[in-house]
Amino acid sequence: MPERQAIIPRGMEEVYDRIGYAPGLRVGNTIYVSGQIGRDLAMQLVEDREAQIVQAFENLKLILETAGATLADVVDLTTFHTDMRDLPLFMKVRNRYFTAHPLPPWTAIGAHMLGGAPGYIIEIKAVAEL
Repeated sequence: MPERQAIIPRGMEEVYDRIGYAPGLRVGNTIYVSGQIGRDLAMQLVEDREAQIVQAFENLKLILETAGATLADVVDLTTFHTDMRDLPLFMKVRNRYFTAHPLPPWTAIGAHMLGGAPGYIIEIKAVAEL
């Protein structure tokens, strides 16, 4: 079995220590990124809808960069939405981050609640291959 390495960017240590999961895990050349929500590095909810989606993508990007990857390395994207009517806004933001083609496969799932607290509208999970 390939070596497993937790990916914990600076500022996300509390996620690992207090909440009990790795923001990312590298296994061989594959990076698995835990679902990222619109929470800043101070563990605070970003309230504006577009800004919250941007923050979730920034969190995803930070984890990938810490692992030596980029968004262009993403081979699978799964998103969870508390309101599927936000998909046009989500896609607008996503297209700012994913500019390389082909775009990765994407699955969008409706969810009642995210982040373990009210107010979170998006969660983004990804797999990247180096």
